[in-house]
Amino acid sequence: MPQINIMETPSKKPEISSMTHEEEEEMQHDISKLQDQVQQISLPQKVIEAKMNDVEANMNGIQVNMDGMDAKMNGMDAKMEELNINLNNFL
Repeated sequence: MPQINIMETPSKKPEISSMTHEEEEEMQHDISKLQDQVQQISLPQKVIEAKMNDVEANMNGIQVNMDGMDAKMNGMDAKMEELNINLNNFL
């Protein structure tokens, strides 16, 4: 049986790198800018969510009003029916 050569990659020790003070300050500045950008995106999102909650609450209120009107109309139908019966009895 022929011998198979397995190629191995020699393991490298990780290089130790240290950031200069200027690089660290630049990175902190970049992080701060990113945090500001995220906050600028988050605030309008929260406003939109609040407005959507208001719209949903208004729609629920409209539904309640429509249900109330439907009940009143059903009550009027019953009264009209009663009036019709009374009118027929009268005639």
